[in-house]
Amino acid sequence: MLSSCKFGTDWAFKAKTDKINLDFISTSKVNILKITIFLVIAYLLGAIPNGLWIGKLFYHKDIRNYGSHNIGATNALRVLGVFPGVVCMILDIAKGSIATLLPIWFNIDFWNIKPTMLIFGIMAILGHSASIFDHFHGGKAVATSAGMLLVYSPWLFVYCFSMMVIMTLLTSMVSFASLFSFTTVTIIILLIHDWYLFPLAVILTIFVYYKHRSNIIRMVHGHENLIHYGLVYWHMKKKHATK
Repeated sequence: MLSSCKFGTDWAFKAKTDKINLDFISTSKVNILKITIFLVIAYLLGAIPNGLWIGKLFYHKDIRNYGSHNIGATNALRVLGVFPGVVCMILDIAKGSIATLLPIWFNIDFWNIKPTMLIFGIMAILGHSASIFDHFHGGKAVATSAGMLLVYSPWLFVYCFSMMVIMTLLTSMVSFASLFSFTTVTIIILLIHDWYLFPLAVILTIFVYYKHRSNIIRMVHGHENLIHYGLVYWHMKKKHATK
């Protein structure tokens, strides 16, 4: 009798354990599917080629055929003008911000919300730099990275954006301003000991330098493209006007 009761208890316990395991496996599969879907969404958000589409839809220009041949906000500013360039920059920043917010909005958390946000931000940056809508070409990752930073650390974004504006006004070179901003922000992240963000900041800084390698060569030889405002541009314009 006791043996029969023990068998019944063991069977019930095993059945309950098996149900829990099946529920866990089922939940895990759902979570993996959910995470995968939203990571793809983050990539597709980043992949939207704002500069390319704005140029084609509203100005009947393919900005890949002008200026630096890049689809990013800087070339849009140079080729299409100030207003479309600024709109493109805002949209490129928004791509990074929205992707980084997806884990918060949809309750997605791998093990800690901070690295989870960064992973989703990286997917948007990857989409921006290797867009499925532009044969896996893309921009130089500056504005979309800034969008990720805006959500992750607003005060760092303010510093980065301020440095970008100041250095652009001083040099008339967005490329130099971008490199300077990424470098100084990475140093600050090291000093404040944000060990989630620091490795990513180092990788992104190296990547941004790589994407700007042709700009760096032109800067060294004094032939870098200038945007149509800033001290250097105004000085050059004044110099040519007096000749």
